Amino acid sequence: MGLITLSEVRPGLKLGNDVHTSRGNVLLQKGKVILPKDIEVLKAFLVHQVDIDQERVGASNTGSRGTSTASANNVVEKNGERSSRGAGAVIAPIVSSLHEEYEKMVAMTKNAFLSSLAAELPVYELRTQLEAMFVHLKQYNVLTFSPRVMHEHDYVYHHAVLSAITSYQLAQWMELPSKDWMQVAFAGLFHDIGNNKVDPLILHKPSALTVEEQEEIRQHTKYGYQVLKQAKAINEGARLAALQHHEKVDGSGYPLQLSGTQIHIYAKIVAIADIFHAMTLEKIYRKAQSPYLVLEQIQSEAFGKLDPTIVNVFIQRSTQIHNGIRVRLSNNLFGEIIFSDRDHPTRPMVSVEGSIINLMQQRQLHIQEVIRS
Repeated sequence: MGLITLSEVRPGLKLGNDVHTSRGNVLLQKGKVILPKDIEVLKAFLVHQVDIDQERVGASNTGSRGTSTASANNVVEKNGERSSRGAGAVIAPIVSSLHEEYEKMVAMTKNAFLSSLAAELPVYELRTQLEAMFVHLKQYNVLTFSPRVMHEHDYVYHHAVLSAITSYQLAQWMELPSKDWMQVAFAGLFHDIGNNKVDPLILHKPSALTVEEQEEIRQHTKYGYQVLKQAKAINEGARLAALQHHEKVDGSGYPLQLSGTQIHIYAKIVAIADIFHAMTLEKIYRKAQSPYLVLEQIQSEAFGKLDPTIVNVFIQRSTQIHNGIRVRLSNNLFGEIIFSDRDHPTRPMVSVEGSIINLMQQRQLHIQEVIRS
């Protein structure tokens, strides 16, 4: 079909090429089937013409219904998962999901943490389960993933596993060598294991801590490093992440007031994952915060506190595929993210009841909640 004017665009047509804004950002991707709301978006961005694929989605293909039925009865799928020859069909094996492997990982992490003071960490078993979970990494979206079930006293273990997943993914986004990915995951998983040696009454105290209690909490970084020194199959970077994940690039952190390149890259990655999940997970004494507000806070911390390069990669990549996410705005209206400027990814455009709200322009509003399916 080729190029057509916006007045000729109809729902059901498929884009033959990306549609760009005047600033060069991708507005709609090649292959997308146009919906009524997409036409409104094109109008809002003053797009005058688009390239349409030759075939309209839903158009009839050559061949009769009988042929299609025959094909359906002769299904042969790859990898030996399913082979069907009419009545002799073989049922496909049950495939686990990210949520199922995540829940197994949380349970295994809980057992490992609780026994770590008296027994050696089962690193090899934990690695095997991490690998089983990472098979499903494509299902993981850091902005929308949420545990199906979370008991209030299991926060520590959920935080550990989520930090492991996000750290692993961020290591990939940072293009670290593949040999580092699993070690970065271990760094995320074990970064707070030193809390096992902290008085639980202090650790879970809902009110403000005294100066002495704050100092005790800070010791968890040293405790964690000591625990991991005894563990096998964990490299020094993962151990240093436990020690250094509260250090700041300007030297204002703890326990050693390290700065800049003195801080191991694993610790810099884990620091971001730690902050994100600490603020977006529900706690006994504090409700979960909006992931978009947390991203904005992390962005502000990039000036002197967190590594700015890693922060930029985390924000850009985590918001790269958020179009279509359902959200609740701070004015309690519900909508759907339709576009975000790469310079301001935490303040996208949201379609609300047929109108488009640009959060970059309407600064008094923000995304209060991501509606998780």
